[in-house]
Order: sequence, then structure tokens, then C-alpha cells
Amino acid sequence: MKRKFWNWVKNEGEEARTLYLSGEISDETWFGDEVTPKLFKDELMAGSGDITLWINSPGGDVFAAAQIYNMLMDYPGKVTVKIDGLAASAASVIAMAGSQVEMSPVAMMMIHNPITVAIGDSKEMQKAIDMLAEVKESIVNAYEIKTGLSRNKISKLMDAETWFNAKKAVELGFADSILYTEENKEGDLDVDAMLFSRAAVTNSLLTKLSITKNKKEPKEPVTKKVPADKLMKRLGLLVH
Repeated sequence: MKRKFWNWVKNEGEEARTLYLSGEISDETWFGDEVTPKLFKDELMAGSGDITLWINSPGGDVFAAAQIYNMLMDYPGKVTVKIDGLAASAASVIAMAGSQVEMSPVAMMMIHNPITVAIGDSKEMQKAIDMLAEVKESIVNAYEIKTGLSRNKISKLMDAETWFNAKKAVELGFADSILYTEENKEGDLDVDAMLFSRAAVTNSLLTKLSITKNKKEPKEPVTKKVPADKLMKRLGLLVH
């Protein structure tokens, strides 16, 4: 079996365990190898104590993330998620399984629409579009359960490929607290909430480029010159 993207550590003298999820989710190690999902579940259910899940991942396969999310949601013990670097894309879905989600003050979270690669005719393309729409709805379900935000609000955040820092994640409900602050209270950290939309930045840049391109030097008024003989003929017609 290829490299696993997770690692378990048993806390000495305790029932509690620590799970580290780092790197790309799946990385061709989840599907194509039926043992992998079963292995993760077997390792998850090998203990009964609380779990601390540390996440630093750019995301990966959404279906692998969905399975891990479901397994963690079904786990009888408490699952505390701690994001110490990045929880982007599919990794943010897994983070939503935490009964408590905590982010490092220097960590980031990103949510966006699912993407895929499709080959075929127009019917095959439409099938891909419909599939992506359904996948998006399933992802919205996880975000909605955790945040309590409206589906429309979540959908717009995904459409824009939205990045937010720890304080903004807490503000929106994607996280519950910020690590390394007194009593993990969001208000203890003097950091501005920051939300970054790649779509908004791209649109702003394109608008500026368009304005620059269309901005031309003022032209002299165009005066249509008419030869004197033709002008005299026109005047003669007016007189008669």
C-alpha cells in the first residue's frame, strides 16, 4: 500500500489518542485500494477514548474526505479538531466533524466548489456538471451543520473560493476558538478577521485592466471638412 496521509499516536497513560492528517487527502491511496478505508476505520475504532485531530492539508479527494467525515461523526468519543497550518478544500470538510474546532492564530481555512476533469460529448459534460452540483450540495450539508449559516450564504462563499483566517472562521462558525489564547476565547486575540475571495480579487484586477485598456488620450474634436465648391452648391440648393 502507498503512503498513508494519516498517522495515529497513542497518548501515554491515557485512553485519548492523537490523529495527524497531513498532506494531500487520498493521494491515490484511498480509492483503488479497498483496504484503505477499512484500515482507517479499523484504526479509528481500535480505541474508545477521545481523539485530537491535527489537520494541515491542502485538501484532495472529496469522496475520501466524505468517508472520513462520516467515520469521525459516528465515533462515540469526543473529536477535537486542531488546525495548525491549513485546512483547505476537502480538508475543511473533515474539520467539520469536530465537536470542537480550534485554529492556530496563523492557520488558514479555504472552501470552494468541487472540481473535476471530464472527457466526452455534450451529454457527458452535462453529466459531469450535474454530478458536481450534487457533490457541492453534500459539502454544503457538512458546512451547514457546523456553522448554522444559510445554504445560500455557504454556496456564495464556495463560489468565490473563500479563504479566511482563524478569527473569521470563528466569526462565521467554521471554528469554535483560537489556539494559544487565554481560555481559547476568540476575543482574546487582537487580530482582524480576514476573508479573502479569489473571485473578488480576480474580478477587481480584470476591471482595473479593462479600465486601463479603455482609457485613451483625449482626442481633438473631429471636424468634417467639406470642399468649398461642394459647400457652395449646398448653399445654392438651400437658396432655391
